Amino acid sequence: MLQFMKSMRNHPALIPLAIFISGGAAMSMLYLARLALKNPDVSWDRKNNPEPWNKMGPNDQYKLFAINMDYSKLKKEGPDF
Repeated sequence: MLQFMKSMRNHPALIPLAIFISGGAAMSMLYLARLALKNPDVSWDRKNNPEPWNKMGPNDQYKLFAINMDYSKLKKEGPDF
């Protein structure tokens, strides 16, 4: 870490590069955490909830980004399991 700080003091033009690289790494880690915690395809508790995708209703939004989609007006097309 000390070597990195010395390098940044000697070459101040590298500071924006370090900021953007660390920001990109942080955003990718946050996205992976969101996928692991919010995605209905991931099952953390296989004993009590082996198939979490079956409990998703038509009103549940699980996509990260939906353009012009009103989930409150959707109706379920399949049977309940």
